[in-house]
Amino acid sequence: MNFFQAIILGIIQGLTEFLPISSTAHLTIANYLFGLNNSANPEKLTAFIATIQLGTLFAVILYFYKDIVNIIRDFFAENFKSKREKISNQSLNSRLGYFVIFGTFPIVIIGLGFKKIIEGTFTKDLTVIAFSLIILGIILFISEKTAKFKKDLKDISLKDAILVGLAQSVALIPGSSRSGTTLTAGLFLGMKREVAARFSFLLSIPAVLASGMLEFLQHVKFLTADELLNYVIATAFAFVSGYLTISFLLNFLKTKSTLVYVYYRVILGLAILLFLYF
Repeated sequence: MNFFQAIILGIIQGLTEFLPISSTAHLTIANYLFGLNNSANPEKLTAFIATIQLGTLFAVILYFYKDIVNIIRDFFAENFKSKREKISNQSLNSRLGYFVIFGTFPIVIIGLGFKKIIEGTFTKDLTVIAFSLIILGIILFISEKTAKFKKDLKDISLKDAILVGLAQSVALIPGSSRSGTTLTAGLFLGMKREVAARFSFLLSIPAVLASGMLEFLQHVKFLTADELLNYVIATAFAFVSGYLTISFLLNFLKTKSTLVYVYYRVILGLAILLFLYF
């Protein structure tokens, strides 16, 4: 990987992490096009993807900085006192803290249980990615057409959070998209589009932080100085493009549907299959 490729991969990560079109799919495709895909060592690509996701994580933290501070402050203030209220009677910020915690459990359990598969060649298989793009795109289409778009953040329940968390774990399948699966689940549960996206971003913070740091710490000792520099470059560009994409998507979903992403997913999935088999 050279300097230019690191920049391009970082930009791709930032653009596709938050749009419901799968960053893993686009990074895998880009790696194939750059000739960087190493089937003998797929763990290295997994580590690179997980690490540069930290750039988009920093983008989420910066964009939602005030929300995160308020959630942490109210969560601790309301749960570490002598007379603690039950969750349903706590403030929205404190409830969101619980929702993020409980919504993170599924992906942690499933991610650790299937770690070897996730790091292996299965999750870099373009056929798997193509079908995942198409199938999850169709499911997003169904959710878009059946959604009620009534729930605001204050209307989300603990059950909703856990179900969205389960949907987030589906994103371990390459090509499905973390933002895509959680957004789809949110729409099925009756959330407004921008509310589903906002909760999706908040929910991503613990999972991306844990996976990114774990993969980086496991592989950093094997990186050369040039490889480490490329990781830093890609992460920095992922941060910038990711921040801009968050702002764009939240404003976009206030007035427009997700159908453009459905069409894009299906077209891209079909194009991959045509390239591979025809």
